[in-house]
Amino acid sequence: MPQIKSAIKRVKTQEAARERNIAQLNAMRTAVKKFKSATEQNADNSQDLYKAATRAIDMANSKGLIKKNKAGRDKSRLSALLNK
Repeated sequence: MPQIKSAIKRVKTQEAARERNIAQLNAMRTAVKKFKSATEQNADNSQDLYKAATRAIDMANSKGLIKKNKAGRDKSRLSALLNK
């Protein structure tokens, strides 16, 4: 544990940011999984779930949680599943 006051504050802010990032990534993964399971079952709301999943991917990309190429690759794979 750090001794200096600013370092103690930094540890707190890092932990808060880490929890925010984990929550954002989990939300993205959940949205993608929901879309994939809906397309496997030929659900009616797959178009809405696709929009939610791509939005979650874009948000994770804009926050710097995933890289630009991964976001594009993931969205491309989801659109291929939607058009299948």
